[in-house]
Amino acid sequence: MTATSVKDTTTEERLESEGMQHQRRWWMSVLARSSLSDLQDLAPLMPVKETYRQIKKPEIGTVMVEARAGGAGRRFNFGEATMTRCVVQLSSGELGFSYALGRDKAKAEQAALIDALLQMGQHDVKSAIMSRLRVIEAKLLADKDLRSRKAAATKVNFFTLVRGEG
Repeated sequence: MTATSVKDTTTEERLESEGMQHQRRWWMSVLARSSLSDLQDLAPLMPVKETYRQIKKPEIGTVMVEARAGGAGRRFNFGEATMTRCVVQLSSGELGFSYALGRDKAKAEQAALIDALLQMGQHDVKSAIMSRLRVIEAKLLADKDLRSRKAAATKVNFFTLVRGEG
């Protein structure tokens, strides 16, 4: 084995790892924004035999929310928001994490379980859950678009009239 082939192997592993990190970042985002009912709809897709234990029971806390003036200005502390987090471990060893705005402990636990299941590597389970998450994401994006259009409809454009001389 030459030094070049060792480098190529690690590059391939790195690219595969980055792909998994990108996928996980996406599904964690969708899980965090989903409702409990959306997550409960995924229950039939999960393997029944899979058991888990709570490493960190769902707990409620607060996070500081930062904002930017005008969306692009300097950052400032906007205020605090309630957040729930949970960590579970499957009997096979995978850890699942969740962070979600609000005080819904059941949602946090369900999201952590789904995160762990998606890391398991069972292709059929993962593909079924991922396809449902894409549907949930599409619904979330449609809701966001609707809210944006409603807000845009109330926008007021202020302008100044230039007075004539005198």
